[in-house]
Amino acid sequence: MSSAQVQAPRLWIVLARCYRAVSQIAERSIAEAGLGLSDFAALEALLNKGPLTITAIQSKVLLASGSMTAAVDRLERKGLLIRKAIASDRRAKVLELTPEGKRVVEAAFGRHAAELEAAMAILNGVEKRQLYSLLKKLGLFAAEARAKPGKDSKTSIRKGRFRDDTSSQK
Repeated sequence: MSSAQVQAPRLWIVLARCYRAVSQIAERSIAEAGLGLSDFAALEALLNKGPLTITAIQSKVLLASGSMTAAVDRLERKGLLIRKAIASDRRAKVLELTPEGKRVVEAAFGRHAAELEAAMAILNGVEKRQLYSLLKKLGLFAAEARAKPGKDSKTSIRKGRFRDDTSSQK
């Protein structure tokens, strides 16, 4: 790669294409396990975090509430999870994997993780850590930028800092 600066629009295109390619691999591995993406995400959260409420899972997997409820209903019908009442709040339910649910998600997650590792085998450990750090940094900054502009459309970001263009016009 040359030492020329990579402009943000070009970087965005590379990120989008990479995301699409890796997503297709991830989605294929999930589909081969007989699961949809939202079902897999819910099961994976329960596997790794233990019993959770629908709201807690929803915040971890970034699904809309209707999608999460539909996924939980499907998984409950398949016998992969159960809803249990919480003693301190009769309205709330905690979701828990059944033994069959645990077996299914462990097998699916194992295959899924192996396929993703194979897809990323081009990167060594140091490169994976660097990529992780850089993507995390960019994602947090972009999320903060999206949250801060507020009502004034003249608020902008310049060189990694927020700037309110209206303050220079006073």
